[in-house]
Amino acid sequence: MPIDPIPAGTPRRAGGCIQPVLVRGRVDHIDGATGELLHRYTSVHEPGGVLPIACKTRRASRCPPCAEVYRADTYQLIKAGLTGGKGIPDTVAAHPCVFVTLTAPSFGPVHARREKDGRVLRCHPRRGKPTCPHGNGLSCAEKHTPDDDRFGDPFCPDCYDYTGSVLFNACAPELWRRFTITLRRTLARRTGMTNKTLAAQLRVSFAKVADYQRRGVVHFHAIIRLDGPGGPSTTPPAWATLDLLSEAIGQAADAVHLETPTAAGLPGRTLAWGREHDIRPVTTTGDVTDTKVAAYVAKYATKAAECTGTIDRRITAADRLADLPIREHARRLIAECLRLGELPELRGLRLAAWAHMLGFRGHFSTKSRAYSTTFSALRAERIQHQRENAIDDSLWPAPEADNTLVIAHWQFARRGESLVTRLPAPDASLDSPPPSPTGGGQS
Repeated sequence: MPIDPIPAGTPRRAGGCIQPVLVRGRVDHIDGATGELLHRYTSVHEPGGVLPIACKTRRASRCPPCAEVYRADTYQLIKAGLTGGKGIPDTVAAHPCVFVTLTAPSFGPVHARREKDGRVLRCHPRRGKPTCPHGNGLSCAEKHTPDDDRFGDPFCPDCYDYTGSVLFNACAPELWRRFTITLRRTLARRTGMTNKTLAAQLRVSFAKVADYQRRGVVHFHAIIRLDGPGGPSTTPPAWATLDLLSEAIGQAADAVHLETPTAAGLPGRTLAWGREHDIRPVTTTGDVTDTKVAAYVAKYATKAAECTGTIDRRITAADRLADLPIREHARRLIAECLRLGELPELRGLRLAAWAHMLGFRGHFSTKSRAYSTTFSALRAERIQHQRENAIDDSLWPAPEADNTLVIAHWQFARRGESLVTRLPAPDASLDSPPPSPTGGGQS
């Protein structure tokens, strides 16, 4: 019976993960016809009797090695939708495609770093140096550096619309959903077709990523592409041009809005995208190339609200908001989430549960069904590569017949590779004879 031959004391790396999940148990491969044990892997022979499994988080603040794998997968997914590959034909590169940035409106002046033609501009220079009703200045003539502590802070926290900022974050996913619907309807209207007729000739494909501005508000970067009705493998009609797509995007972004619920002491308000829409064609040369766009989107796929000065975990009942090591601006945004989360009319937004994300609870990286390949396909390809090139094949037994039963018994131990030596001794029962082919197993 083949048993894991790894010498004791030789740890598995779990892909370099710094916070792996530690499990103990075994996997038995049994001949379904005869009941013969064909292969067994057991964690008894691992250091501490546990097997480390990568956490696979996307957050670079939590585990840089796992986040790098997610970033690389995102890059391949985005790049395949721009130039082909990974099962997508190369002809997709000729389809009309633009890189779009949809921003949030202003909720009050904040310290910003602005650039033009490579020159850093002054923050907010104003004649007369006006002040707000609270006596705070509304003018700033400094040229802020990227690491300036004031970068993203409001000129006057008492004037800043924290309620609007939090509500926009909470409603941003719904605004994006309405935008995609409105975009298709706008294309149909501009071409004189019905929605059904347009769908029979044209498909709108996209991939987007959410990004936090330093002021604590999300905005979206998206690749939007026009395909034929069959997706990237079919050519769009000749009338589907870059100009048509760009104009339709601008019109749809200006038209989309939603009304927030009213609550006691909180009137309803209309939320919409900001006035600035950045729409640029994706080309093979210049500033907005397919490679630069894919790298840009993949970079933001591993980040979250922690880049605004908040924390990368949920706020619990044991946390004292005043003691959290965060920026004062982020503290007030979190406090507003907790306050609004108590209102019955706004409980559907789950603001208290997502206070650490400043109200945003949507997916950071999403795509339409036919944009390109999938994360599942990329992971399956990587697993197959690892299987074919594994130095130690104890976890990769040779393929067996279709009637082979794979029975797994796993128990969670704890998290953290550094804690392996403090784990209790492995349970010898996990290396006992396997159950019968008709017996049950835990997976």
